[in-house]
Amino acid sequence: MNPERMVIRAAERRDLAALVAYNLALAWETEQKRLDPVTVEAGVAALLGDPQRGFYTVAEVEGQVVGQVLITFEWSDWRNGWFWWLQSVYVQPAFRRRGVFRALVEHLEERARREGQVVGLRLYVERDNRAAQAVYAALGLQPTTYGVLEKCWKPV
Repeated sequence: MNPERMVIRAAERRDLAALVAYNLALAWETEQKRLDPVTVEAGVAALLGDPQRGFYTVAEVEGQVVGQVLITFEWSDWRNGWFWWLQSVYVQPAFRRRGVFRALVEHLEERARREGQVVGLRLYVERDNRAAQAVYAALGLQPTTYGVLEKCWKPV
C-alpha cells in the first residue's frame, strides 16, 4: 500500500461504529467469542469520552478506518514511568500484510517517546496465535517472563 494514502490519527466519536465492529470481529477471529454489541459499544463510547481510560489510534485509507489500536496505561513504580498497553489491535482483512499495523505501532512509539514519561509498550497475545506473535516480534516486541493472570467477575 502506498503509505501516502494512509492517515494515522486519534480516533473520534465518529469512529464509534467502526471501533465496535472491529472489536466484535477481533474477539471472534482470535478467540471465537461472540461479544455483546451493546456492552462493547458502551465500553468504547466510555473510553472515547474519557481520555484517562485510554485512547484509540486508527489507520484510515480514503476516509475509511482500516485498522485500530487501543492504548491503556500502567504505572511502573520500578521505572517511574508509564507502560502503554496495546489492546484491541485489529486490521481489516483486506488491509493486512500491507503495513497498516506497522504504521500504527511506529506512530504510537514515536508519540510515546515524545511524551517523556512513557517507558515502553506492552501487549498480550493469545498463547497459540503464532501469526500475531511473529508480527509483533518483527516490530521489536519481545516475550517477557511474565504471564497474565486474572480474576474476572464479568465474563464475556
